[in-house]
Amino acid sequence: LFAIFAFATCGGYSGGLRLSVDCANKSESDLNIDIAFAYPFRLHQVNFDAPTCEGKRREKLSLIGDFSSSAEFFVTIAVFAFLYSLAATVVYIFFQNKYRENNRGPLIDFIVTVVFSFLWLVSSSAWAKGLSDVKVATDPDEVLLLMSACKQQSNKCLPVRSPVMSSLNTSVVFGFLNFILWAGNIWFVFKETGWHSSGQRHPPDTMEKQSSSYNQGGYNQDSYGPAGGYNQPGSYGQVGEYGQSQSYSQSGPTSFANQI
Repeated sequence: LFAIFAFATCGGYSGGLRLSVDCANKSESDLNIDIAFAYPFRLHQVNFDAPTCEGKRREKLSLIGDFSSSAEFFVTIAVFAFLYSLAATVVYIFFQNKYRENNRGPLIDFIVTVVFSFLWLVSSSAWAKGLSDVKVATDPDEVLLLMSACKQQSNKCLPVRSPVMSSLNTSVVFGFLNFILWAGNIWFVFKETGWHSSGQRHPPDTMEKQSSSYNQGGYNQDSYGPAGGYNQPGSYGQVGEYGQSQSYSQSGPTSFANQI
């Protein structure tokens, strides 16, 4: 859907502007000079006639600039992104087993997603710059400077209507939204490849080895049994530097009295 909005708002654009040239001789004036342009914005091919305010002679002029490369690149990426998204959706739903077979499907999907993310960024940036140049080239004040009649102070040249660029601005916004959408999807496709799970297998294995070695150590053995002296009856008869303290702590006051 985001790809559709991107190429529809750009590829389906058509607009225009209107100028007014009021000559000193009113009969030579032209108050409604309409200039129409559209996608792919080859403005140097947009021709229009303007009065010269010198009799009935008119001059043939054209807008300046060719911005078709950035516009067509943007629309092409949007169309291919839409087609790939449609094909991927069909594969996800109806061919899930084939998709996961030998991990080829997720791997191809991951690579294509990374490529489209990069292309969305490049094409959106290029089209944003191209749109900025289109706005300058179709600015009525700039177009009036192309007319020889407007260079004479006795004539009055005024812009009547400026082109509406709202849909083109929307296309740039959708272009960068598509970049964010595809770039964010890289993580989810990466998890489908299995690289994410394989990268997390080693820490659990290491923990299992550590836990097994920990269980085989002295903590799970009866370290307070035969190895120690507290649980053995024979420890009461041991005589050493700490023998009396051991007998007192385990036999109580009665054993202490017997020792006395």
